[in-house]
Amino acid sequence: MGLFGPKRHTKSIGQHSEAAIITKLLEVGYNILIPYLGENLRYDLVIEDADGRFWRVQCKTGKVDSNEEVIDFKAASFYYHQRKGGTSYIKRDYHGQVDYFAVFCPDTRGIYLIPIEQVTTNSMRLRLHPTRNNQEKNVRWAKDYQL
Repeated sequence: MGLFGPKRHTKSIGQHSEAAIITKLLEVGYNILIPYLGENLRYDLVIEDADGRFWRVQCKTGKVDSNEEVIDFKAASFYYHQRKGGTSYIKRDYHGQVDYFAVFCPDTRGIYLIPIEQVTTNSMRLRLHPTRNNQEKNVRWAKDYQL
């Protein structure tokens, strides 16, 4: 153990984010279902809304960029496979497999719920502060998604 405690593994970081997300979703009134045998599913949990509808949720950990202007998170998964002749690289997005991303950002302590239809790239940015040129078009504000 180092001076500041043990180094956190990516799995434990994800578990911490998932726990924070579940806590917040319960606080705001969602019912939550967690797959019992779901380690290989594309979603981490299912939420039930007030109308009895079910939504698949993929939990992610966000990180504030070095300028402290945006929260970044990965909106696709990346796999590396060793095969005869080299390594192959595969990217898979979540369209058609989840309904929402729930993002916990340790830097802001915020939880953000983003519909999959609003995620179009491999990663997504939620803006915390106005742009330097005051651009508003196509800006996704963190506050609009915060629970």
